[in-house]
Amino acid sequence: MSELTLTVMRLGFLAVLWLFVIVAVQVIRSDLFGTRVTQRGSRRGGSGDTRTQQARQGAAPPHQRQQQQQGAGRQRRGSPTKLVVSEGTLTGTTVALHGQTITLGRAHDSTIVLDDDYASSRHARIYPDRDGQWIVEDLGSTNGTYLDRTRLTTPIPIPLGAPIRIGKTVIELRK
Repeated sequence: MSELTLTVMRLGFLAVLWLFVIVAVQVIRSDLFGTRVTQRGSRRGGSGDTRTQQARQGAAPPHQRQQQQQGAGRQRRGSPTKLVVSEGTLTGTTVALHGQTITLGRAHDSTIVLDDDYASSRHARIYPDRDGQWIVEDLGSTNGTYLDRTRLTTPIPIPLGAPIRIGKTVIELRK
């Protein structure tokens, strides 16, 4: 084997080794700090601007907006009212469902902070849709989110009492 070939192989191995180190550091950084989320079209000082509020509410006439706001507080009969952790380190934890998005993961700003080695910092979210159904969505986690033994690839409506598994933690929607 020539000296040139041996030197090229050494340099190639060194380049692959450094590439591996850089990727490992990026994965650790994203796991510790999460991903940066930015909002489009938001103004820093415009929270009281009526045009911005109207744009957020849509182009609906005032009486329709009032009906939408009144209907948002009501829940359909038979719909779940709480989220219960049935297995894992947080067994017995209950979160009341009031139409807000519930985030699950190891990040400290999550609604339910999971102390689980198999959970990502931003693992999954549960949110209501316009029809009053609750949807579970995996947020690109490493180990996946399972709804009734099926790994999630797209956002899916949650049936009442169906187990949602994230690592060793199992969560259910209940009345």
